Amino acid sequence: MKQLEAIRLLVALGSLSLATNAGAQCRPPANSHEARLLAFYEAPIVFSMPAAPERMTAGAIRLGGEMIPVPSPNPSLQHPEYCYANTTNNTRLASIFGRPRLTIGLPAGLAIEGSYLPNVTVSAAEANLVSAALTYTKSFIANRLALAARLDGTTGRVRGAITCPQRSLQTRDQNIPCYGSEPSRDSFDPNSVGFEAALGARVAAGRLALYAGGGARSLHPHFQAGFTDELGNVDRTTVDVALMRATAFAGATTRLRDRVFVSMQLYTVPADATTLRVGAEYALR
Repeated sequence: MKQLEAIRLLVALGSLSLATNAGAQCRPPANSHEARLLAFYEAPIVFSMPAAPERMTAGAIRLGGEMIPVPSPNPSLQHPEYCYANTTNNTRLASIFGRPRLTIGLPAGLAIEGSYLPNVTVSAAEANLVSAALTYTKSFIANRLALAARLDGTTGRVRGAITCPQRSLQTRDQNIPCYGSEPSRDSFDPNSVGFEAALGARVAAGRLALYAGGGARSLHPHFQAGFTDELGNVDRTTVDVALMRATAFAGATTRLRDRVFVSMQLYTVPADATTLRVGAEYALR
């Protein structure tokens, strides 16, 4: 699986770099371009519900993965309006985000989920992300309906040349962005905690399940520049925001074989972005 191809890591956080005050801390307001851009790139990474609600038996294990195309932000968001007066060229690290997923059934309708991406470099990105979730599911009407409530969280770090990639470097004028010969080593920490609830219905003799739901999410993304210019000046400017977002999603899960499940979901954060999530699971037991 292409694990990291997935983080088109902040196409415009390139515009979040060039502070003249090295090591400055910036906390832009929630409606600023900087805050909205950070929230935009949280959307594909959040550890949302992967498939239609289903009450798993205790000891059941499912191993799977998902892939999420990373959309492009509104061009206006690529121009900072609060933290920085200058901009630099944007960089595109990847256009698809992917990760493995493991789900284990517990007693009393509970299930735990987890995902881990180690320090793996793919293309121009290096990511170390961990996610976990706890779900409670209740079945009704001979298991044809299922209602699930879920709490999840994601933390970690994605590194790459976001602010000053190789193509943007220049040594002609120290007053122009990216004055240096070494690409920047910037980082983006996509921190989030969310609550979701969904209702699912099984049709087609139980082999297809349709579902829809929504929830709320607390976002605390953190960005830190890491660029050393030709004069030895180091920019370690940080950008931090705290945001609350409403979420909604709808999708379908089909059982291809007794142990193979494939899901497709439309996931939206109305204030930020809409993504398509495609996943597959294999029931080990």
